[in-house]
Order: sequence, then C-alpha cells, then structure tokens
Amino acid sequence: MPTPEEYQLKSDEELVIMTLADQEVFLYLMKRYESKLLRYVNRTFSTRNEDAEDIVQESFINAYRYLNSFDQRLKFSSWLYRIAHNAAVSYFRKAKARPQLIDSEDSDLILEKIASDYDLEQETHVKLTGEKVRDVLEYLDPKYREVLVLRYLENKEYQEISDILQKPIGTIGTLLNRAKKHFVNHAQTKTLHLEETV
Repeated sequence: MPTPEEYQLKSDEELVIMTLADQEVFLYLMKRYESKLLRYVNRTFSTRNEDAEDIVQESFINAYRYLNSFDQRLKFSSWLYRIAHNAAVSYFRKAKARPQLIDSEDSDLILEKIASDYDLEQETHVKLTGEKVRDVLEYLDPKYREVLVLRYLENKEYQEISDILQKPIGTIGTLLNRAKKHFVNHAQTKTLHLEETV
C-alpha cells in the first residue's frame, strides 16, 4: 500500500485507476482539486463561499459516480472542471441565485493578464481600478467571463478550455478574442461615463 507521500507523486490518471480498485484513493484526488475547484467556481460564477462549497461537493460526488466513464485520452483536470461547470450551471438554475461581485484580488489579476496579452492602456486610454474591472467583468456575458477566468486566472491552455466547455479550439480562440474586445469596449464606455459625471 503506497504512503500518503507516494500517492501525492502519482498522476491524476494513475489515481483514477487506483480509485477504481480502492475507493479510498479518491480522497487524494479530492484533496488535490478541492481548493482549485472552489476558486474556479467563485471566480467564474461569482458565488458565495457556501454556494461554491455545495457545488464543489456535488462535483466530487458526480465525478466519483461517473469515474468509470472517464475518457483516459482527456486530462482528468479538464474532465473534473467540466463536471464543476455543469454542477454550477445546474445549481444556479435551480436556486435562481444572484451572483456576487468578483473580488478585488481577482480583478487586479485578470486586468494584469489581459493587459499583458492585449494593449489595454492603448486601447482604452485609461488605467482601470479594481472596482472598474469588477464592474466590467460583471457586465460581460457569462460565456465571455468564463473563458477569461479559465485562461487568465486558472491558466488553462486552449485544449483544456475546449474540453471543459466542450467547444472546438477555434471557437475558444474566437470567444477569448471577443471577450477581450467586450472587456475593452465596456471599460472605455464606463470610463467615459465616469468622466462625464465628474
């Protein structure tokens, strides 16, 4: 029987195979992904911590239930994020809950990453504060907010985002480009509006 340290050195896919023989091994996958999934759900769906915890718990239950159907050609993390995405969509559809704002730390991080990938200052002619970034992100269509979170906050590659959202890679590229444009356009509009009211 491997030690806890040896389990930690195993790949996700090795742990999946081991879990099929011993359900206790699934706890190591849960420990590996619990904080990551909580962060993803909070950032993408702007939810309260209690709601995010419920969603993540439901995600792990579903992952364990359907572990036999996991396609080993995919990354386990992409498969698990997809389950969390579906659990969150289902949760909010049932609860009809109103999301909260994305926190300032995430706002600053997403602004920094978008800015490095896109000449934000040149495009907007302004510097955005964390509060304005939160407002812009809240304004964005959820499909644009989610691709920005997955790419710039969760550091997912295009293929992983494609697997999570179940959309072709070309569509992911298009969504990201549109998301950045919408982000910049709304940032410009918001800034102009603020300048007019000062």
